[in-house]
Amino acid sequence: MTARPAVRKLLAVVGASLASLALTACGGSAGTDTAADTSDSSGTLSHVHGLGVDPADGRVYVATHTGVYTVAKGGKPKLVGDSRDDFMGFTVTGENTFVASGHGAEGSDRPGNVGLIETKDAGRTWTSRSLSGEADFHSLDSAKGTVYGYEGGRIRVSSDLKSWEDRATLEALDLAVSPAGDRLLATTADGVVASADGGRTFGKGAEPVQAFLSWPAEKSLFGIDPSGKLSGSADGGKTWKQLTTVPGGQPQALTAVDAEHVLAATQDGVYESVDGGRTFTELAPLATWSSRPSERSPARDSCCLRHP
Repeated sequence: MTARPAVRKLLAVVGASLASLALTACGGSAGTDTAADTSDSSGTLSHVHGLGVDPADGRVYVATHTGVYTVAKGGKPKLVGDSRDDFMGFTVTGENTFVASGHGAEGSDRPGNVGLIETKDAGRTWTSRSLSGEADFHSLDSAKGTVYGYEGGRIRVSSDLKSWEDRATLEALDLAVSPAGDRLLATTADGVVASADGGRTFGKGAEPVQAFLSWPAEKSLFGIDPSGKLSGSADGGKTWKQLTTVPGGQPQALTAVDAEHVLAATQDGVYESVDGGRTFTELAPLATWSSRPSERSPARDSCCLRHP
């Protein structure tokens, strides 16, 4: 199968380097001690789809093609709970509370598209909240009790995790909502597009082209481009200042906890900055997805080709 029109256009805009980024994106939180103690230590991460930090204790979570892991500098990644599902969209919404989407693991009793799922115990167990068997959100963000999702080329919004309102259609890779909940951004081939009405309508794209965004504070917006260059904006994306290039090449995910604490996953690792994105240190290395054939399946491969 071929990539969607957004990816073909993005390839034309930013070059062939985005081809692997689009595949990776098929795929804007730390748990309790019990969660960490009972998890499986694999020692290897690959194919990252999301990052988060639990405000309960500051532990870093990595949502991947084969489950959710915790990572810490100097330690091996640990699988949280026993789910090996393909976690796509992922975001932290409160203490020990995350929402996610994606695909049930091969051989599990979960559907191919899990819809919106939620955990209230920092990833040990997940509960279906809505759209089970129907939706596959590839980007999720939340503000002021409202969840914004990108699924099937649509912006979808829910204030109760049960009912959803479909809003604008567009070709995008990532979403970020302002902390005040009054502005929504999306990354497209034409640059970052903005909505002032909750994703019902969007303006024209503004350069630079960004792959992923994260908006932790009103005057602290972060964006990472397809080559791994990280930039910051103090005016909601109207102007950008380049900060650094995150090690490891093309990005797979970006999350900023606040104006100083930034997490990024690239082709070769999960990296952390505590100085506003100026410097990064590695939390955990990444293995290339193709080097782990036991984790691949035709269904997952075709998903990644259909839904960059």
